Amino acid sequence: MAIAVLKKGEGRSLKSGGMWIFDNEIASVTGAFKNGDLVEVQDFDGYPMGTGFINQNSKIRVRMLSRRSGKRIDREFLKSRIQDAWEYRKRTVDTKSCRLIFGEADFLPGFVADKFSDVLVVQSLALGIDRWKEMLVELIKEVLLEDGICIRGVYERSDARVRVSEGMERTKGFIGEAFDTNVEITENGVKYLVDVKEGQKTGFFLDQKYNRLAIQRLCPGASVLDCFTHTGSFALNAGIAGAAQVLGVDASLSAVRQAEENARRNGLEGTVRFLCEDVFELLPALEQKGEKFDVVILDPPAFAKSRNSLKNAVKGYREINLRAMKLVKPGGFLATCSCSHFMDYELFTRTLRQAAQHVHKRLRQVEYRTQSPDHPILWAADESYYLKFYIFQVCEEK
Repeated sequence: MAIAVLKKGEGRSLKSGGMWIFDNEIASVTGAFKNGDLVEVQDFDGYPMGTGFINQNSKIRVRMLSRRSGKRIDREFLKSRIQDAWEYRKRTVDTKSCRLIFGEADFLPGFVADKFSDVLVVQSLALGIDRWKEMLVELIKEVLLEDGICIRGVYERSDARVRVSEGMERTKGFIGEAFDTNVEITENGVKYLVDVKEGQKTGFFLDQKYNRLAIQRLCPGASVLDCFTHTGSFALNAGIAGAAQVLGVDASLSAVRQAEENARRNGLEGTVRFLCEDVFELLPALEQKGEKFDVVILDPPAFAKSRNSLKNAVKGYREINLRAMKLVKPGGFLATCSCSHFMDYELFTRTLRQAAQHVHKRLRQVEYRTQSPDHPILWAADESYYLKFYIFQVCEEK
């Protein structure tokens, strides 16, 4: 096995518990290897740091699999990782539909697996882990079967752009037998039809599961505006909680049609309606009409997909939040979030404070939340902490 040696003074993230080694942290690699191969990692003085897979196409040069030098990486090792991930989820979340494997946070870097009822959707986002993709799928099915759970189909959604930077092609399709890729799930008492083939990412955003549940207690009898509703998840939680009326808005016509179908599945078509509109254009239009809501929900896509886009992202988050605050009735509630890793907690919080000051509103924090526990945050692996979710009461300055 080849040996990657760190530069003196580098590897600070790795030494504090992180999973990545960047290209500029490595002094040398000795021994023969191909991209995707396992390598031993040593500090500048020869101290063993563990084992990971290397890829010279990526700025993330080595992704660590084990912190133990000489650890055998084989089928037994991988099954142990999957078993640990499954046991963790059984203790922390509703496992009927959940994220089973969350990459680095489950010590399987670059691999994601979501369970939607009896269907698996997997993503392989790193070259090294891609070699073991089919074995990992077999092992997940094996581990679940030991608990009496039979997976009827597996669909791959390795179509993310990050694969290009790893030197791989984007791909999607069945792993094994074909099946109906429209899968019904139930979460928080709400039924959804999940399109694992054509839906965004793996088909449904499981990370907001308990944040959606948190807004239910605010919604009985309320008028609710759900912005960037996608397939209607927050809007439907408001509706099932007893909201008087709910308006969900999204710029995607296909998402709106799916949201309308989900409303019908829950018998909410009389209460919850959807518009295909650009949120940035709709919010000022609603303000001009004098519209007000008891609860406004903002669940936008990631405005900041790189550090270079942060400046414009801040403007975007500030704009939609100040517009939303103006649409909340005095004493009403705003639920707002950012799913961008680069828009960190401090910057997001500061942006919200600026928005409130700009429109002379006072924010009383109800709670702060992050992603569902099936998307665990691994300390020192900063990339695993990405979702910031606030609920505020919006108060008038008096």
